[in-house]
Formats: sequence, structure tokens, C-alpha cells
Amino acid sequence: MNITVYAASSGQVSDCYKNAAAELGRIMAQRGHTLVNGAGCTGLMAATADALLAAGGKAIGVIPQFMIEQNWQHTGMTELIVTPDMHERKERMAQISDACIACPGGVGTLEELLEMITWKQLGLYVNPIVILNVGGYFNPLLAQLKRCVEGHFMRPQHLDCWRVASDAAEAVKLCEETPLWDTSVRRFAAL
Repeated sequence: MNITVYAASSGQVSDCYKNAAAELGRIMAQRGHTLVNGAGCTGLMAATADALLAAGGKAIGVIPQFMIEQNWQHTGMTELIVTPDMHERKERMAQISDACIACPGGVGTLEELLEMITWKQLGLYVNPIVILNVGGYFNPLLAQLKRCVEGHFMRPQHLDCWRVASDAAEAVKLCEETPLWDTSVRRFAAL
């Protein structure tokens, strides 16, 4: 299974997030899953890739050309896919994934997660989406998404677009066990 992991590039975050990202990489390798990520050489992106590679796993990095020019790429990836821009990067990561996990991160990670939820809501992405809620990091976002339903900006069924895990083992298990999304929900995209 190819699992896309969205995660922070910042190296200034708490060790609890770095440890969870590294544990995710180790578990993915042990379970025989391939990591797909943004090929960053810092932060939680690197922590996941480093731990997975050290455990004998395979990692595919997808990175836009301008980041290569800044030397932001992880040089140890099993495979590196270079795209012309960020939009194609995100599209390519989604295309090759069988599931995705969002680790804690900043606006880039949040944007990637919300785009995948939007695609799933529209029936364009049918694979599992898992939010790795380390230390309750995503609690405010989850509350906002619930508020979207309460305000009739989303249908209650859309709360099933994602699953929430409290640790790395649960996140991988949810990727493995969550059924594919029923694309017939597309008809519910508009309220």
C-alpha cells in the first residue's frame, strides 16, 4: 500500500510530534507500506522518511523543481519525482496513494488535508484519509469541521470522509481497514 503522509517541514516543533512521525515511518516499514511524501529534508517529513528508510522501507518523494533548486529535498528517498509546481506535486501524490495520513503541520499540511477531504466529498478521491491527532493537535480543526455540519455548510455524511487516530499504529491500521468511499455521495456534495 502506498500511503501519502502530509507533515510539517518545520524542525522547530515539539519532540512529541517528531517521535510520532518517526514511529509512523517505522510501523509503515514493518507493515510493508511505501511512504509517499513531499520529499522534504527537515521536520516531520524527514522524521517519517528517515525512520522508514532505517527500518528497510521504501519512500517515494514528490517535490517541485523550485524546491530542488533550494536544496530542500531529502537525498535518501528510494525514488524522487520532480514536478513543475506545487499543484502537480499534490495531484501526483494523490494519484499514487492508496491512503493518506495527515500528521501535525502548518498551513501547507492543513491545505493538503482539506483539499483531500474536499476531493473525497466530491467523490474524486475514494481512499482512506486519516488524521493523526497527536496530543489533540487537530482538535480545533475537527471542531470547526463539525461546526461546518452544524451550520449546514457540509452534510453529516461528510464527517465520514476521514478517520481520526491518536497514535501511529492506529493511523496505519485505519489506512488498512477503512473501506473505499462510495462515489455515489457525489450527489450530496451540494446542499
